[in-house]
Amino acid sequence: MKCYKKDYPRPQFVRENWENLNGEWNFSFDDKNCGEKEKWYISFPEALKIQVPFTYETKLSGIQDETCHNQIWYQRNITVNQRELNEHRLMLHFEGSDFCTKVWVNGQYAGEHKGGYSRFSFDITNMVKVGENSLTVKVEDSFNTQQPRGKQRWVNENFGCWYVQTTGIWKTVWTEYVPETSLESAKMTPVLSKGVLELEYQINAAECTYKKKVEVTAEVSFKDILINQTVTRIESDSVKVTLDVVHRGDCGFEWGGIRPWSPESPELYDITFKVAVDGKVTDIITSYFAMREIRIDGPNILLNGRPIYQRLILDQGYWKDSHLTPPSEEALIEDIDKIHALGYNGLRKHQKIEDERFLYWCDVKGMLVWSEMAAAYEYSDNAVEEFTQEWIKIVRQNYNHPCIITWTPVNESWGVSQVETVRTEQHFTEMIYHLTKSMDPYRPVIVNDGWEHTVSDIITLHDYEENGDIFYKRYVEYQKEILNSDVYHNGFKSAMANGYTYHGQPVIISEYGGIAFNNDDSGWGYGNKVNTKEEFIKRFDDITTAVKKLPYCCGFCYTQVTDVQQEINGLMDIDRNFKVDPKVIREINERRVGYWRA
Repeated sequence: MKCYKKDYPRPQFVRENWENLNGEWNFSFDDKNCGEKEKWYISFPEALKIQVPFTYETKLSGIQDETCHNQIWYQRNITVNQRELNEHRLMLHFEGSDFCTKVWVNGQYAGEHKGGYSRFSFDITNMVKVGENSLTVKVEDSFNTQQPRGKQRWVNENFGCWYVQTTGIWKTVWTEYVPETSLESAKMTPVLSKGVLELEYQINAAECTYKKKVEVTAEVSFKDILINQTVTRIESDSVKVTLDVVHRGDCGFEWGGIRPWSPESPELYDITFKVAVDGKVTDIITSYFAMREIRIDGPNILLNGRPIYQRLILDQGYWKDSHLTPPSEEALIEDIDKIHALGYNGLRKHQKIEDERFLYWCDVKGMLVWSEMAAAYEYSDNAVEEFTQEWIKIVRQNYNHPCIITWTPVNESWGVSQVETVRTEQHFTEMIYHLTKSMDPYRPVIVNDGWEHTVSDIITLHDYEENGDIFYKRYVEYQKEILNSDVYHNGFKSAMANGYTYHGQPVIISEYGGIAFNNDDSGWGYGNKVNTKEEFIKRFDDITTAVKKLPYCCGFCYTQVTDVQQEINGLMDIDRNFKVDPKVIREINERRVGYWRA
């Protein structure tokens, strides 16, 4: 897209004037928690060096210490330009830092943020001076099971499918010069049936500015073809606009002048926003969007009005030497390309809010994404508050990405372990469902992926049965009993929580497979390990074909993309080497079986 800049951390809202702060920082553990008392933000102690954004637990950080340290500190200098400071606000952005992050600039406290997965920012304009400035960051983390932690362990050793913890800065840190009168955000909602893009602007401006003529211009183009331009007078901080994006000329546009986005044809439109005060442009942002519609129609999921069969793979987004942090933008692209090579049209990003550059490339390459929140593992008022606050930020942050077609706040009753029977926890899942729908009424929401559903637009089931014939017989002969929770669908879990009934929603087997090779005694997969590639392919074929034969099921999600630490059930190892020929896997995934064109 025209807005694309390599390594730019916010690819759907691009300004020219920014600086990447990744690289070498000073670093110190603070196991005695004395740093604030001793004012390390004024005089930083003799320190280690760390490569941001890799956490100290990882090899690429330069430290690689996997033990738990609850307080850590970072420090580096940043340079501030005189001319830019005269005309702009200086914003400091963190794409992700786990869990409680406190920031000082030149010894002055800038603020703090709780949450490990969402972007957050500080306005540091009044704290900096021209030239060199000191930036100090303290991060507090713990094994607290009430905070959203996803696949991070909460004990000293890995266990089950939980891995080495992630502590501190794990995504890009950057600064941005932002004009005094600027566009804070632009929520973009495509309405395919009407051929329009709904825009909701949030403006940053002093109250007195609105006495002047403040305007926002939005210009839409498709592959250098100008589609439309609209100018909106701004008289408050929040304004809604509807923009016609139907092309009236004869350029091969489908849908009556629209080029819709799909995995087969991921068409994207460029859009530029300009803010002007009394005719003088103060802010320019480049972005993009797609015209696409995802909705539920009885037992079907429709993309642009047509049923879509979702061939998904579980993607935990871990790398051997950098854990949750992608080692590079190229590594993100490689994963997407290899998932496509395996014959999948989408992925379920599991227990992680991925780097936004990943979503950009999924938009560009046509990869469907289920966006899933990181779980807490203990229910309490505090857990509800932390989860809800961060989930709101994440939905707003990633709303504009067309690749995201499903929100998945909760997985397998993690954090709501009594949701099957306890009304308090059921109320929480209902609240999260309706909260998400209140911000985004257009995408399906799966509140508790796998089992014990309360309210959900799609019913998803997890089952790691390794025998295809047994799997198929179970879900054909006992379809009604499983969906009505008269029997356990996987031998031990109900499809629906007590008091809730299945009412015809689409059904997807959203976890299955997990086949591991018998070449690593320390690692594990689901079911018995296989000894040869031929054995692997036969089992993969049998179970995948069994899923596709189910007449009422409209998709699947195989576990998983790569091995992750002790979990060795990936189609690739942790170094991204295919374990079997991807062409064979692709043929099985794409082979048409029964009613569904998979």
